[in-house]
Amino acid sequence: MSHIAPIERTGPGPGTLGLKKPWRFTAPTVLPGFSLTFGYTLVYLSLIVLFPLSVLVWRASGLGFGGLYAVATEPRVAAGLRTTFSISLAAAAIDVVFGLIVAWVLTRYEFPGRRFLDAVVDLPFALPTAVAGISLASLYAPNGLFGAPLAALGIKVAFTRLGILVALIFVGLPFIVRTVQPIIGELEVELEEASATLGATRAQTVWRVLLPPLAPALLTGFAMAFARAVGEYGSVIFIAGNIAYVSEIAPLLIVVKLEQYDYAGATGIATIMLAISFGALLAINLIQAWSRRRFGHV
Repeated sequence: MSHIAPIERTGPGPGTLGLKKPWRFTAPTVLPGFSLTFGYTLVYLSLIVLFPLSVLVWRASGLGFGGLYAVATEPRVAAGLRTTFSISLAAAAIDVVFGLIVAWVLTRYEFPGRRFLDAVVDLPFALPTAVAGISLASLYAPNGLFGAPLAALGIKVAFTRLGILVALIFVGLPFIVRTVQPIIGELEVELEEASATLGATRAQTVWRVLLPPLAPALLTGFAMAFARAVGEYGSVIFIAGNIAYVSEIAPLLIVVKLEQYDYAGATGIATIMLAISFGALLAINLIQAWSRRRFGHV
């Protein structure tokens, strides 16, 4: 009588339903070299990111919580932090709206000059920030091409907080467009047609069919645009006017502290910005993870 080998189950059997898969340190892959690449990743991130930030926190620890609180509550510093983070959030939110529209037009429509416009989106990446700042200041100055008509309407952009907003919108827009574009390209047009066939209005199609799968990418782009805006310096100082308590940003205050040889104050402001930025990005990433689970995207 021949021996019959037992059949091995490769998928979840009746008795394994509801059980979690065992956690594995290495994900299965056909490519070798996990140990080498994982070690390189840890070393690279440690040298480039973790060690510099750790040194910053270590230097700031000499101030203590009381010293950091004193730095943060200094009227000029507090005003600069409020200006930086509030306008950065506003700029990133505006970029989400208009970046989505730009990405949709460049992805879904065919028209003359589309490739040219698609290349123009990347200009804020390539331009030196000082060049962008000088260009924006020239355009929005009271006698500039855009500034003169706005001044006639009583709207002043250059050398105000509104100028900071314009500069941060300029540098953050590409992050939204480039993050959302691939997802829009993967959306099937049949979904929109099916939604219309079922009697949905265009607004319902946008809110219930198109935006849910785009939400994780929009949050990612928002986080990237916000992070870029918080640390932006070159394009802002030329158009902001740098008026204390009005249009002075926190990165400029760090430079001012360094020029005054107040290294403790500069380190304190940098650490406070790091803590606030990390908290904001952590919250955004948690919302993004929830959005992926909610709408079934991994």
